[in-house]
Amino acid sequence: MTSLSVSSSLNKAVRQQYMGLPQGEKCQVTYIWIDGTGEGLRNKTRTLDAEPKSLEDIPEWNFDGSSTYQAEGSNSDMYLIPVCMFRDPFTLDPNKLVLCEVLKYNRLPAETNHRAGCNKVMEKVKEHSIWFGMEQEYTLLGMNSHPFGWPANGYPAPQGPYYCGVGADNAYGRDIVECHYKACLYAGVKIYGTNAEVMPSQWEFQVGPCVGIDMGDHLWVARFLLHRVCEDFGVVATLDPKPMKGNWNGAGCHTNVSTEQMREEGGLQYIEQAIEKLSKRHPEHIKVYDPRGGQDNMRRLTGYHETSSIEDFSAGVANRGSSIRIPRQVGQEKKGYFEDRRPAANCDPYAVTRAIATTCLLDSEEEEEESN
Repeated sequence: MTSLSVSSSLNKAVRQQYMGLPQGEKCQVTYIWIDGTGEGLRNKTRTLDAEPKSLEDIPEWNFDGSSTYQAEGSNSDMYLIPVCMFRDPFTLDPNKLVLCEVLKYNRLPAETNHRAGCNKVMEKVKEHSIWFGMEQEYTLLGMNSHPFGWPANGYPAPQGPYYCGVGADNAYGRDIVECHYKACLYAGVKIYGTNAEVMPSQWEFQVGPCVGIDMGDHLWVARFLLHRVCEDFGVVATLDPKPMKGNWNGAGCHTNVSTEQMREEGGLQYIEQAIEKLSKRHPEHIKVYDPRGGQDNMRRLTGYHETSSIEDFSAGVANRGSSIRIPRQVGQEKKGYFEDRRPAANCDPYAVTRAIATTCLLDSEEEEEESN
């Protein structure tokens, strides 16, 4: 029997009695931010006198950074700067969710605020109209950290029937997946789709295509919604890149990339040029593709279970065992996008998209400027 949280057993009918109460002209705004781990999300809510129509209507706020691994107790106030607003699928309209950047006491970006640097890069490459789509894999766990639906003292049948599977013996936790999907659509997150993954109780959702900085904004909010939905169901969603040892697939965050030139006729040549540039900076990318400088991905990128080796760079058409995959349709049409399969499930999308944009679009421009 899966271990569920105590809170999930509370009477939801009683809760609904209060959630249905009118709130007049007031609006609840939930501020969301990334904590000092670079993986965890925090949130708190305040009342505004009216529904905000834009970010300009949402004031800056602050929080105790000493309780989020972001500051010392003697100088703990951190600033929350609203950057992206969404509808709230939990308390419903007119209430809002707002993603925030975190600034330190001196108003410089906090150490885990990778959005600030990413945004600067995306502004520089704006003319290229770079699109991203990220495939977020995750695993559902009980409160005892055991995979949701797995036998208490054993393992389910080997991998094979679970990927895109259907039926109670193949799909574990579909209710959570479908509720998360609806929550994303309601909120305005650019969710593209979802499917069951290779390991039982492992799922994936895709966000995109998103232009530039929107990729990180929408994926982080989609993650917040996932954790919040799982909270209601009493289970945990982990983004650990290798939650189960042995002959089980890990979890990644495959990142699909295209520029305007890549999407036009003959764009394959620009895809190949980008892959060549990426091949020369493999170690640098591995360091920013998980929050621990590559240590998490070492458990996942083994060359097995549809991964490449963390030590080597590779690329191929329709090859899910390579670092970079060119989809077969792209190879046939000679235009489209490529997929970087190296980012871990717990990566920071701001760090990943910044690295890709810099390597593929900025490094060559800077070299040209230096040569001129």
